[in-house]
Amino acid sequence: MSRIGKQPIEIPQGVNVELKNDVVKVKGPKGELGYSLPEGIKASLVDSKLMVERASDTKVDRALHGLARSLISNMVSGVSKGYERVLEITGIGYRAQVKGNKITFTLGYSHPVEFELPVGVTAKVDDKQTTITLSGIDKQLLGQVAANIKELRPPDAYKGKGIRYSGERIKLKAGKTGKK
Repeated sequence: MSRIGKQPIEIPQGVNVELKNDVVKVKGPKGELGYSLPEGIKASLVDSKLMVERASDTKVDRALHGLARSLISNMVSGVSKGYERVLEITGIGYRAQVKGNKITFTLGYSHPVEFELPVGVTAKVDDKQTTITLSGIDKQLLGQVAANIKELRPPDAYKGKGIRYSGERIKLKAGKTGKK
């Protein structure tokens, strides 16, 4: 039995879970998300707990059991609390500005880089224009958007200039040593 898959999902107050066929819809104060269960995986609502079960013990069903439970759990916490991802920009002259659903970056290129945010993700930039806070209810979408933004200018291996996740440590290489 999957250790993660057999754990029940607690449904907090204010969150509605609807099961139709093989589709789980979660509605809460922050929004609404849906997930289509894979074949061989079933979900059932008992009291205020959601249980995820599998039909057989095949390798594929065992793998999908814990995955489906984790994805549904992320949906429940997303519609109730939401998720945040913080990115830091390091480098002289590197900055970001938010205009509507677009972020404009100055990253040392000859031109400004525009990044359009998908629906469901919002961004805030601090006063120094070097810290971006992304927020949304879909954990997977939020992580993908943060990865795409980081990809615009990954941290340099020698000086560490670029975009990184907050708290991420970059191991810097030693530069060239001059003649002695």
